[in-house]
Amino acid sequence: LGMELIHNPGTLYCLTVMTLVAATYTVALRYTRTVSLDLYFSTTAVCITEVIKLFLSLGMLARESGSIDRLKTSLTEHVFRSPKELLKLSVPSVVYAIQNNMAFLALSNLDAAVYQVTYQLKIPCTALCTVLMLNRSLSRLQWFSVFLLCGGVTLVQWNPAESTKVQVDQNPVLGLIAIAVAVLCSGFAGVYFEKVLKSSDTSLWVRNIQMYLSGIVVTLVGVFISDGPKVLEKGFFYGYTAWVCLVVFLASVGGLYTSVVVKYTDNIMKGFSAAAAIILSTVASVLLFGLQITVTFASGAVLVCLSIYLYGLPTQDTTKLIRAEPHKGTNQRLMII
Repeated sequence: LGMELIHNPGTLYCLTVMTLVAATYTVALRYTRTVSLDLYFSTTAVCITEVIKLFLSLGMLARESGSIDRLKTSLTEHVFRSPKELLKLSVPSVVYAIQNNMAFLALSNLDAAVYQVTYQLKIPCTALCTVLMLNRSLSRLQWFSVFLLCGGVTLVQWNPAESTKVQVDQNPVLGLIAIAVAVLCSGFAGVYFEKVLKSSDTSLWVRNIQMYLSGIVVTLVGVFISDGPKVLEKGFFYGYTAWVCLVVFLASVGGLYTSVVVKYTDNIMKGFSAAAAIILSTVASVLLFGLQITVTFASGAVLVCLSIYLYGLPTQDTTKLIRAEPHKGTNQRLMII
């Protein structure tokens, strides 16, 4: 890995940005939910994130199309005249909206480092959804890493690390329930969206636009169901600060950036990125929130990082193995084409 990073600066750049975005988003969100008792409405932040993602996707589609006329044609064909496709993409929109709101709820009640480690349960959840929905199989090493990850998260939660500089009231049980819901949503929505993408040759950016249009409607409904009276009284952007704007920006750019740079990285590097984000979040939590690291937390975090690495290791493609005809005086053996 080290030699690859040295000889491929682009890969190092992608890995660095992915890590910093993931760690900074988690820590900044945690900070915005603990610095004041008079908080902004998290539902509005989720809604604004969907709007920004929509405009970013429109920009990327315009660049991909190459001309305004092609852009208009693509939008007319795949968006305005495709109500069935919009309805199909409304499913992950609803699920992602729930997931994003659960992230705010979880980080209002749990430290950023604890959240970052526990949230890695999305890996086994995604693996299970992949097996069930896409009919794929996992290697023995991947299944081992899944159980190892679950063991690591169990250790982290066995004797949770506490933050000494956070003054707001917290409910760790509510935070864990929120993470559990977010993990389930992440696994299902990610695999569902992948299945939709691979069911046709429609552009990724078109699919994103379809999803974000539905997402804006869904999150707006969520705003007025959850915080309607308060939003009407205090305003949609009540409590917004520079830190809140940073959280919204990172949430908007993070997912899109990750989808773009996937072709420049592999699973091992994404695993290293997730592990590095855990380490950075832990260091930041110690400095900003007075997180007290316990032996069980440290042990669990190490197991989680190891499991992420093992899960991303390349596996042998057995579909390309054929059995060769045995020759006289030789043993039957497998040959790789």
